Amino acid sequence: MRIAITGAGGNGKTTLAAALAERCGLRRVELDALHHGPNWESCGADVLRERVLAATDGDDWVTDATYHSMLGDLVFERAETAVWLDLPVRVAMWRLVRRTYLRKKNKVVLWNGNVEAGWWEQIGDLFWPAFKAGLRNRRTVPKRFARHPHLRTHRLRSDRDVREFVQSIQATSRTSGSSGSIDRQKTPPLAET
Repeated sequence: MRIAITGAGGNGKTTLAAALAERCGLRRVELDALHHGPNWESCGADVLRERVLAATDGDDWVTDATYHSMLGDLVFERAETAVWLDLPVRVAMWRLVRRTYLRKKNKVVLWNGNVEAGWWEQIGDLFWPAFKAGLRNRRTVPKRFARHPHLRTHRLRSDRDVREFVQSIQATSRTSGSSGSIDRQKTPPLAET
């Protein structure tokens, strides 16, 4: 089982990936952890490509993003199932604001010691791009899916769709021989690449 989850910020990619990893015994590959170095420095497209190739080697993995702008269709090429989280933009934006608030309030340390930036920075770096991506994805994601006829594709537009998808994948993993003993997180540390 190789699952690539895509969607604009705030749609629940990380939450879905964690649920699938836990319930189906998949390795969870956090692309943000592979991409962001200290002080939110990007590792660059070439290094990210190497890290993603290593992290998605073999079977039984789920990614919580696809980084199309840096990787093109690399993740889709390696996946067998693609999930597009396409919740209403207003719902995704509310979740993004709530998530950011909670991370700031609880001083959550993210990848490589990073913390959420100030609210003004978040508008330009997180909220506005997520809003635009939520609208743009309706044009671009179907075209990406069409370029990969090998993919089993799923467009999930509500929390109910997400719950039903998780249940269907969980049932499939029980009958397909997926192992529950696989390391949950095989995202290589930054120092290894």
